[in-house]
Amino acid sequence: MSAADLYIRVSTDEQADKGYSQRNQEEMLRRYCEQHAIEVREVIREDHSAKTFNRPAWKSYLLRLKKKRWQDGQLVLFTKWDRFSRNAGDAYQMISLLRSFGVEPQAIDQPLDLAIPENKMMLAFYLAAPEVENDRRALNVLQGMRRARKEGRWVSSAPIGYANLSAADGRKYIAAKYPAADIIRWVFEEIRKQEFHTEQVWKIAVKKGLKTGRNNFYKLIRNPIYCGKIIVPALKDEPAYWAEGQHEGLISETLFKDVQLILSGRRKKKRQFFVPGQLPLRGFIRCSCDRVLSGSASKGRNAYYYYYHGFRSCPCRYKAEEVHSAFIALLNQFKAQAKFGSVFRAVVKERLAVKQGISASQRETLVQKIKSLQERIHQARDLMLSGDLEPVDYQQIKIEGEAQLGSMQSTLDELPDLDLQLDDIFSQPKNTLPELSRAFKLADTEHKRKLTGMLFPGKLTYTGRAVFYDRTFWVLEKVYVASAI
Repeated sequence: MSAADLYIRVSTDEQADKGYSQRNQEEMLRRYCEQHAIEVREVIREDHSAKTFNRPAWKSYLLRLKKKRWQDGQLVLFTKWDRFSRNAGDAYQMISLLRSFGVEPQAIDQPLDLAIPENKMMLAFYLAAPEVENDRRALNVLQGMRRARKEGRWVSSAPIGYANLSAADGRKYIAAKYPAADIIRWVFEEIRKQEFHTEQVWKIAVKKGLKTGRNNFYKLIRNPIYCGKIIVPALKDEPAYWAEGQHEGLISETLFKDVQLILSGRRKKKRQFFVPGQLPLRGFIRCSCDRVLSGSASKGRNAYYYYYHGFRSCPCRYKAEEVHSAFIALLNQFKAQAKFGSVFRAVVKERLAVKQGISASQRETLVQKIKSLQERIHQARDLMLSGDLEPVDYQQIKIEGEAQLGSMQSTLDELPDLDLQLDDIFSQPKNTLPELSRAFKLADTEHKRKLTGMLFPGKLTYTGRAVFYDRTFWVLEKVYVASAI
């Protein structure tokens, strides 16, 4: 009486989506053995792809065959040849290896007597058909990914600084993920400044919280996705090019190209314009003769004293403390209109949501995933009711699905309540806008200059007693109103 090992293989997707069942395969194989008086020696169950033979259960089975070789005539049975392999080349090698162990592979639904030479043609067809199907599927995926890139869609895991999200209609997209996105912007800006070597910028970025290695960092800063572009690689006669991405870039295209010139060594470092912390208004203030004032320190007997002054023929020279006091007095004239308090609160709320990882989009994504998983469980239930899926297999799918649903629901419940956080932030009356003079005093030199340039894009003139501004360019007149003191 001959003996046989039963090989049963199914992938998780095939089992849930198509109704393939290990129990169904085992039932068919055992019935075949009973009808042909074959003793069942061992049952090997596999939940793995058949693209290669690098499968856990199959590798373990081969090790057992090596330890104990069997007499010729022993079989390893499976339902169809695609359960055995979906790669013709690997399949032929595995058939030869099994025969060296005294084991003959055979598919009960596609039986072949390989002692007959002509049957080798049928074997080639049975083995090649699944491989052709896999290759066609892979080609379709490649073409689909290329088409998506041409349309400006990112088709893989989101790069650092972005997060993979799903819209309410199921469309996949990427969006900025904070704080990593802010660090990426800082990296490109620092490289353009050329104050530090690129590797030093990487080390500082890591300390700020960027999680990437050195080699990946150099790839990151050369990726045009950060300026809103998608690389479409070359294919056959089609050259590579950049497509306009559907996502929002973290930096401008000009900044990205500037950085590429620096990295390639084609842009020389410009002379740095250093602004001492004691002279934050240097370059913004004009004197009474309408010339831009510079600034410098004069060494006294016991300390350095800072002054704003003109160039060459300009005789104007003012103490920095007096200019600063006059500028603070100017800022104190502007009072915020209370009606814009709610707008300010809404802006802070939106920024807070972005900083915490796009909570609104994350909530929508979780809801869609929960619905999709519920539909998958219902689909498996329909397959069970129609007899295409065993109740035991359905129960396993249901248990795993409900566990994932519980985890997703817990994550959904843990999303932060932005309104409660806003109440903590606005410990003062809720509708409160920042005082300009207080914001200026608390800022560092860099942000003082940014604030000044934003508030007063026009002229700022110091007469020796007060600072005057050009009302034509006052950009916040709708929010802040000047009032006499």
